Amino acid sequence: QVQLVESGGGAVQPGGSLRLSCVASGLSFGTYAMGWFRQGPEKEREFVAVISERGLITYFADSVKGRSTISRDNNKNTVNLQMNNLDAEDTATYYCAAGKYRGGSQWYRKLTTYDYWGQGTQVTVSS
Repeated sequence: QVQLVESGGGAVQPGGSLRLSCVASGLSFGTYAMGWFRQGPEKEREFVAVISERGLITYFADSVKGRSTISRDNNKNTVNLQMNNLDAEDTATYYCAAGKYRGGSQWYRKLTTYDYWGQGTQVTVSS
């Protein structure tokens, strides 16, 4: 049984930082691209970042580019998302997901690329 378990969410003030982690089990972790998505109140789930199977390639949404990093440790089946300079627009439930390249432009942005999803961790940015 595949499980993805996120952690690291919480309440943070504007301008603050958070490091989200996702631990995977039950899958061959190093053969999956790992993505982070988020879903804010009354919003659709949206792409945040992705890292390739060996960690050599990363992509970010424009909204977080330049203030976020994504990393993975294939020995620990873990993927991390570091987000800095947070603001209210970052308030959302953050999900990690495991998927494989299926072709097409910007395949990593598509929800259907990902086979497995975590339950999410809540991030609230508020003063």
